[in-house]
Amino acid sequence: MSATKTIKKIMLDKDITVKLLAEKLNISPQVLSNKLYRDTFSYNDYIAIANILGCDVKTISRDTNTEYINEYNEKKESEEK
Repeated sequence: MSATKTIKKIMLDKDITVKLLAEKLNISPQVLSNKLYRDTFSYNDYIAIANILGCDVKTISRDTNTEYINEYNEKKESEEK
């Protein structure tokens, strides 16, 4: 499944609009719509979107079946000061 299909399905399941998701990403709805239409998400975009949607991104090793959870780490306000 493509990144766009996954994101759209989760948005639909969680009743989140493009406008709301774009707001949370600090981008315009048009920019998000273009990325969804073209399926042009960077890895960091995908991690950020998953975080906003309350999801984890997992990588599973084929040979050992080991799971790795990729987390989006936002800087805390205390770290920025």
